[in-house]
Amino acid sequence: MKARRPVAAVVLAAGLGTRMRSARAKVLHELAGRPLIAYPLDALRSVGADPVVVVVGYQEEAVRAACAPYATLFARQKEQRGTGHAVRMAAPALRDFVGDVLLVNGDLPFLTAASFRSLVRSHQRSGAAVSLLTAEIDAPAGFGRIVRERGRVAGIVEDKDADAEQRAIREINVGLYCARSEFLFPALRKLRPANAQSELYLTDIVEQAHRAGLAIGDARADIAEGAQVSTLADLAAHEKTMRQRINLGWMERGVTMIDPETTYIGPAVEIGADTVIGPNVTMRGTTRIGRGCRFDGTAMLTDAQLGANVHVKLGVVITDAVVGAGAMIGPFAQLRPGSDLGEGVHIGNFVETKKAKLGAGTKANHLAYVGDAEIG
Repeated sequence: MKARRPVAAVVLAAGLGTRMRSARAKVLHELAGRPLIAYPLDALRSVGADPVVVVVGYQEEAVRAACAPYATLFARQKEQRGTGHAVRMAAPALRDFVGDVLLVNGDLPFLTAASFRSLVRSHQRSGAAVSLLTAEIDAPAGFGRIVRERGRVAGIVEDKDADAEQRAIREINVGLYCARSEFLFPALRKLRPANAQSELYLTDIVEQAHRAGLAIGDARADIAEGAQVSTLADLAAHEKTMRQRINLGWMERGVTMIDPETTYIGPAVEIGADTVIGPNVTMRGTTRIGRGCRFDGTAMLTDAQLGANVHVKLGVVITDAVVGAGAMIGPFAQLRPGSDLGEGVHIGNFVETKKAKLGAGTKANHLAYVGDAEIG
């Protein structure tokens, strides 16, 4: 996407997430094997946002580490004084930036890159001071409600500040905004904690724009995209949704799954067409599977590289290993990190390899350990 104006981004990731009832920061909880913070960062990368500023606070070092694969800047929110305060902390990192700034919560894993692009495109075409993504849901409790006047967005009322009439509104704030830098930074300085939580709400910049007579843009998101992770129950429900989405995508690309309900495929995994996957198979990390492979079932692969037509039998664990085309692994075998198996290698019952290079056609069919070795 080629934007008309430069696009930067701020990701809010400073909070604990008290409703998770966990000592781990919310954005570090994993969904489909990846921390929640990775999903909005991936979407921002596809939009070409630069720079991206992540606002950190609780478990700062761990959140920074989770963001390491992305070229991000960081801003520190020492005190948790609300979303508006968080973005205010990011302002110094963008002091020389002139353009449009995407603002997104770090706990929105289902927002698609297409929605990011669509919001930026409509925002820049309309010339709005600020634009936001909304969704309509049947159970809006806990979400900020969109208040409209004559059909146009006039403000956002947080759930704790809403009256009975406002709580009946089903259109909610998703948590993704795009604002002109010329409007955003002065608006942040005007925020006041005049609300039930005595916090600086980012949502108040929308009302500021309305009162100033500035244009406010809005775009409607699919209900599923607005799904937030607030509790561990949410996380479990979203895990199932994410897994179904990933599995359906691979089946549409020619991968057979005997039991999709027990097949767990990570978002960064790649699988060749005509591969058949039996029940209870998990593939994580950067695993790459060639065409025409077969998994009988009950296998765990992490950062594994398999060539074409590999047969993985029951009860196999493969971690950070390379397997050549036509190899046969298992049953009940383990390939530990550094294993490099050539074409047509057979690894059988209760065989374990570690930092071992096995040449083409090598067979270790029973009860063996091959470690720190090279076999021709």
